[in-house]
Amino acid sequence: MGMFEYVVVLTSIIIGLALAHLAKGLASLIQHPGRTRIWWVHLVWVAYMFLNTLFWWWWEFRYHNIKTWTVQLYLFVVGYAFLLYLICALLFPKDLEGYEGFKDYLLSRRFWFFGLQILYAVVDLFDSWFKGADYFASLGREYLIAQVIYIGLPVIGMVTRNERVQGAIALVFLVYQMSWTLRIYETVS
Repeated sequence: MGMFEYVVVLTSIIIGLALAHLAKGLASLIQHPGRTRIWWVHLVWVAYMFLNTLFWWWWEFRYHNIKTWTVQLYLFVVGYAFLLYLICALLFPKDLEGYEGFKDYLLSRRFWFFGLQILYAVVDLFDSWFKGADYFASLGREYLIAQVIYIGLPVIGMVTRNERVQGAIALVFLVYQMSWTLRIYETVS
């Protein structure tokens, strides 16, 4: 077993916890449909994070080519997985006491949520670079433009409570991420 496999074991646990957190949150909505007010924008963000978390391992498989792992790279990859978990945990808090529902909760936590989305985009840039200059170049100009958008839209999300704007941002993230994943990452190699 190589270093990559050891790293994947730990990050898989973290990613598994993130997916479990989302699944538990969705299950609670089904089990107790009238307990909390559901907001469609929140569900779009849940779908977006589910997709990102589910495919994170797929994207990270590129690290199997790394022959020499450093402590810094190890901590970076584990931290990246933890960041995904943190975003997923933020979507489904332990309880919604003090909030009227997911809309009120998410709007009140928008600085944290969108701040973590910005951090996620920046970390993804480094992650893509650490996989090698050839890999980074293979992602093309579209990747860089997308990362600028993934940083810019959350800034807008931080400053507005407008539901239409919040919904539009969530939909752009979800639809584009689905498109990117299906077009670029059809196979692992």
